[in-house]
Amino acid sequence: MESMEIDSEKVHERKQSDYNYLQDERFEIQKEMYRGQQYSQIYFARLHLMRTLLYSLAPTWKPHLPVGKVLGLEEGKECIIVGTLFKHMKLKPCVLDEYSKERSVTPLVKPHNFMHPDDNLILEDESGRVKLGGSALSPAIYVTGVVVALHGKETCAGEFFVEDVLEAGLPPQIERPIDLQEDKYVVLLSGLCIGSKSANPLQFQLLVDHITGHLGDEAEQGLAAQIVHVVIAGNSVEFPRKLINGQNLASKDQSTLYEPIREIDIMLNQIAAGVSVDIMPGLNDPANFALPQQPLNRCLFPGSAPYNTFRSCTNPHSFDVDNIRFLGTSGQNIDDLDKYSEAKSKLDFVERTLRWRHLAPTAPNTLGCYPFTDRDPFLIETCPHVYFVGNQDKYDNRLIKGSEGQLVRLICIPKFCETGIAVAVNLKNLECHTLSFSTQIS
Repeated sequence: MESMEIDSEKVHERKQSDYNYLQDERFEIQKEMYRGQQYSQIYFARLHLMRTLLYSLAPTWKPHLPVGKVLGLEEGKECIIVGTLFKHMKLKPCVLDEYSKERSVTPLVKPHNFMHPDDNLILEDESGRVKLGGSALSPAIYVTGVVVALHGKETCAGEFFVEDVLEAGLPPQIERPIDLQEDKYVVLLSGLCIGSKSANPLQFQLLVDHITGHLGDEAEQGLAAQIVHVVIAGNSVEFPRKLINGQNLASKDQSTLYEPIREIDIMLNQIAAGVSVDIMPGLNDPANFALPQQPLNRCLFPGSAPYNTFRSCTNPHSFDVDNIRFLGTSGQNIDDLDKYSEAKSKLDFVERTLRWRHLAPTAPNTLGCYPFTDRDPFLIETCPHVYFVGNQDKYDNRLIKGSEGQLVRLICIPKFCETGIAVAVNLKNLECHTLSFSTQIS
């Protein structure tokens, strides 16, 4: 790795770390073939795996109650049922509304959030579905696709009155290494949006110079030497919308379209020369739309790809640095939850997905995903130590603790093009702080 020379007397050696991203294999679409399959199979796979887990937790939760199916409910008899939630939403957009003859009478709503006081929840399994009642289960919190166990009883109206809810909770966590005696940092950033009007090339160059050790005094150089890994969590580039219209492009326009990619390749080349870097695709990047997004093609990065420190990764992305497990997305899963449920902060959405043990519960209902037939890759089987989401409006973080002693640092990474903020996570203690860069161009 690169040595960072300050003057003829002082040289800082960059700290080393062990890196592993084998966990990404579950997000890779390799042998899967699309043969016209529907999305019911991914829901069946999700319900099967989550129900097995919830069945194992039920005897400890409510040992005196029987566990049954929706079809076997009896009026007034308390029991536990396990199934997938479906949220009936009055304001949820429907593509058929665009072709309705009465569309001029009822204007199409396009609000930021589609919640309505009349929304209600339904639970379904293979045997049937039942409408849920009671105040124990709030439609404002839950979304379609979450698998839960419910304690309650059927009413004379045919509803299931919910008295208590059991979520899967945080999954088991690999033990955190106790021999990490020195400070080592992983830098997380997102939303570079190179090519957009809000992007500031000088701001990003300052960050690159800080990471590579070409910025600041001796103390600053020493901090930069402690950075062992960099992750760019989506939306690295943005293309002019007028050029993406399905028409053949003139050679001049082709050059304009490629310019953002060329620019980020130059930046990544500088980073990869000194420290390992992962780049994840995002909503605006040249990758597939549906989750899991596949790695950006390496041919887009002719300058960076030859380095073995450069990796183009999937979204979601899971990796280990010195046996500290990271899990993160480019933000689509949290942005979708923000449309179809409510919370005080984005971190609440992040924590919910972890306690539901599912990265993207709204997929495939309102969030595009590949129609897997025999598995659901978004299930969280192992609890990460750091769980991050990119492209959020502001920086935020929280440390949560599970029932079995799991410790997880939740991080919302802001858009760098708007805030000039990246996040540094200390592997030794999971503490994090921001790296803020500001420039003014007159």
